[in-house]
Amino acid sequence: MDRLDAMHMFVRVVETGSFTKVAQEFSSTQPTVTKQVAAMEARLKVRLLNRNTRGVSLTEAGALYYEKCKRIVSDVADADNVVQVRQTQVQGQLRIGSSVAFGRRVLIPLAMDFMKHNPQVQVDLSFEDRYTDLVAQGIDVALRLGKLADSSLGARMLGVNPWVLVASPAYLRKHGTPRRPSDLKEHSALIYSSVQGNDVWRLRNASGESVSVPVTGRLRSNNLSALLAAARSHMGVAALPRYVAHESLKAGRVVEVLKTCRLPEQEIHAVYPSPRLVPQKVQSFIAFLQGSFDAAWWENLPQGG
Repeated sequence: MDRLDAMHMFVRVVETGSFTKVAQEFSSTQPTVTKQVAAMEARLKVRLLNRNTRGVSLTEAGALYYEKCKRIVSDVADADNVVQVRQTQVQGQLRIGSSVAFGRRVLIPLAMDFMKHNPQVQVDLSFEDRYTDLVAQGIDVALRLGKLADSSLGARMLGVNPWVLVASPAYLRKHGTPRRPSDLKEHSALIYSSVQGNDVWRLRNASGESVSVPVTGRLRSNNLSALLAAARSHMGVAALPRYVAHESLKAGRVVEVLKTCRLPEQEIHAVYPSPRLVPQKVQSFIAFLQGSFDAAWWENLPQGG
């Protein structure tokens, strides 16, 4: 038995005046409790309790030791309680990470909505396009797109992120509208440089066959908003996540190209440092997100701010 448990037993013996009652509290035996207090006295080389047929009483040294032990036991109980309360209640700081484009267009309004429903939560948003080490960066939960590598992280799939080919009506009037995937070879591609193999666009045609098309173009960028701006400025055809292109498609600034073909979808995952003992604030945020990525989710994002 460790010293803290022995202190706790000693405090309860003083408060109850009974070794037997304390033994019952600790699911132990009266001789065991007596031995613990005796061992404490032997270690300190001082008598802490006077024992007689009427019960126990504190010696002068015992009274001083009791006050210190009582404070220590109380502080430990308070510390345990604080952690347990924070684990079961939705409160405290929640650090959330994602890529820049997804964070700005998707995560910000979702986080704002979550905060409205959980006023005891303080949110810290971190947007990075490079890979983030959750533990090193102190991130509680991150949203990641695409297949996840095997790791010790906890993860929950939330939905899928579809991509779409777009171009401006003016560009298509000038250069023609692609009718089949192979036609893309004749067009100026706006290339997203953060995707591996970005000079090859992979589509599934109307028959369900997979088609790989090598593309070329004068503009490439690791920023999706830059590619959308270029498409709106009549500079070529862009492959973009539908959530990035949605507002421009709705406004008619760009139109969908090769509607009968499909680009690969990305899985959307919430990842967190460990699958064990997940804090309640993280569990609650993930549960909130799980209802946010159903079919056509990009059309129903809450408005932030």
